[in-house]
Amino acid sequence: MIKEFCAENFTNIPTAIRNGAGRIELCDNLAVGGTTPSTGVIEEVVSYAGEKSIPVMTIIRPRGGDFVYNDIELKIMHTDLIEAKKIGTDGVVLGCLTTDGKLDEEALELLIDTAEGLQITFHMAFDVLSKEEQLKAIDWLAEHDVHRILTHGGPAGTKIEDNFDHLKELIDYADNRIIILPGGGISDKNVAAVVEVLQVKEVHGTKIVG
Repeated sequence: MIKEFCAENFTNIPTAIRNGAGRIELCDNLAVGGTTPSTGVIEEVVSYAGEKSIPVMTIIRPRGGDFVYNDIELKIMHTDLIEAKKIGTDGVVLGCLTTDGKLDEEALELLIDTAEGLQITFHMAFDVLSKEEQLKAIDWLAEHDVHRILTHGGPAGTKIEDNFDHLKELIDYADNRIIILPGGGISDKNVAAVVEVLQVKEVHGTKIVG
């Protein structure tokens, strides 16, 4: 079972790995849900985690707020992704939506093509979609070789336990075509219960290893 530790910069990564983190999601600015970290941070984390054989997933997100990006922002994301790939990140975490609440397929195709050879996680932009659009998104992302979807299973601020039923629906619908990665409100205190109820092999959180 992989515990993915959501890290803000380098600071807590050595402790998290010692405590059992099996993968790192690397970002900056967790207060706004995470933005792209600096190249210096990516370099140090990839080097340190690589020595311990721990994969690093770098978030590619130019700002906080919504997930609807204009052409300049997409250009920034494209450049950041290329740089993260050059540095040696194992994967990237991204998500782009349209103003009418659907996947921004055109933007995603560009980023997915650029990320060839890396693992790709679609982040919690997924939770902004309606339930109907979530199912369509699972189909599209699975077809485009995205590896996993990070989701809380419900609105931000809800307890993960309150979202178990919807998370089970998503896991069943995904049917092993793509990994559903539960996150948000999972800590070392409730992780065993989450894994038992949802029967998942991967979980995500900032407090996942204490």
